[in-house]
Amino acid sequence: MTNTFPRERRLALRWCCSALLVTLAFAPLGCNRKQAVVQPAGQAARMASTVHMGDPRTAAQLISGFYGIEDRAWRWTGRSFSVALATPFGAAQKGAILKLRLTVPPVIVEKLKTISLSATIGATALPPETYTQAGEYTYTREVPPALLTGDAVRVDFQLDKSMPPSGADLRDLGVVVLSVGVESK
Repeated sequence: MTNTFPRERRLALRWCCSALLVTLAFAPLGCNRKQAVVQPAGQAARMASTVHMGDPRTAAQLISGFYGIEDRAWRWTGRSFSVALATPFGAAQKGAILKLRLTVPPVIVEKLKTISLSATIGATALPPETYTQAGEYTYTREVPPALLTGDAVRVDFQLDKSMPPSGADLRDLGVVVLSVGVESK
């Protein structure tokens, strides 16, 4: 009787190695996890033309007047707040639309009765809007092409009043913002 064990063992070992190599070769194709994008050192991330308040990646564009993210979706503002936005493609020729999605909370209307919001870009004031009821609103204004000639634009918002600090909350509270952006016409 001939001993075939070593030959069978070698064949089994080759088969296992081949199967392992094939599995390893195709493993990345079956992986559903998204890989993190690593920004090279010294290279800044591209500025967004719309900032969603729940996105921590665009927090650097919030210049002043915004408080921390709440419920991973929105931020309270103070009486004045500013944001930097990328100028959309073609806006320097056609102009753009500024959109600020906001909520006027019931506590603001109860305490202040009305609240007016205005915006300025450079030295140009955009028309104000007054809110007398709690609810969700979109402050929408046309932005002339002459104000959008650079790579980015700073938008300064101003409320006519805000709720002063009280109790344990030391913030002056204006409105709740969900997003702000400029869109090409």
